[in-house]
Amino acid sequence: MIAEAGLALLWLAGAMALLQFILGWAALRPGADPGLVKLVRPVAIAQGLLAGLSFLSLIWLFLETDLSVKLVAANSHSLKPWLYKFAGAWGNHEGSMLLWVTVLAVAGGAIALLERKLRSDTHVATLAAQAAIGLGFYAYILIASNPFERLNPVPVEGNGLNPLLQDPGLAFHPPTLYFGYVGISIAFSFAVGALITRDVGPAFARAMRPWILGAWIFLTLGITAGSYWAYYELGWGGWWFWDPVENASLMPWLAARRCCTASPCWRHAPA
Repeated sequence: MIAEAGLALLWLAGAMALLQFILGWAALRPGADPGLVKLVRPVAIAQGLLAGLSFLSLIWLFLETDLSVKLVAANSHSLKPWLYKFAGAWGNHEGSMLLWVTVLAVAGGAIALLERKLRSDTHVATLAAQAAIGLGFYAYILIASNPFERLNPVPVEGNGLNPLLQDPGLAFHPPTLYFGYVGISIAFSFAVGALITRDVGPAFARAMRPWILGAWIFLTLGITAGSYWAYYELGWGGWWFWDPVENASLMPWLAARRCCTASPCWRHAPA
């Protein structure tokens, strides 16, 4: 039942993302009902909670070694230490995609819950943009990459985790990297929201800065942990250290660092 509940929660989160986008778009139209603005925030928070619970369901399945779930059987084993069972939830394609969309949803929910400096219309446009990003990932996961797919017949034992992934770095590197790498989607959503409402100025930049700074800190931790993991696992010049996916995370790190430390717009923003 946990797998079915996790899948249902994921579908509901996707539905909330669609509703969030539609409500945000409708609220920004000329002559729109002002009450629509008040509905976007709770929907965004609900989406974040639903996606988070769905991901926790997958972690529970791995910790319980539920071999009736195809993903668990392919990437875990009943005799694995609990740390590798726990981290195995995202040590695969389907699980990592679920972590990705969960970070997107939780980031949007955090904006809805905590952000109070943005103009109301800019806030709504930002949440609508964040929902639009998430919709593509929900569609992909639910249609082509279901992490809760059942397996019949149920195998006696699982295949276990890739030996190269059986390292404490798996528990630390991917989550911190995703919170930074995917978290910077907030910067994109803020920018889209500000462009739609033409609210580009020092006050907007001041509101945006803490979110980018937080994502940049996580990204820094993730890149550092990944580099160290690649160094002691495979040595300098090893396959992972020069992996294009890992190197790609350096691009938003450089851009976010520039935004956090050198933007004149923020230096001159009023208190």
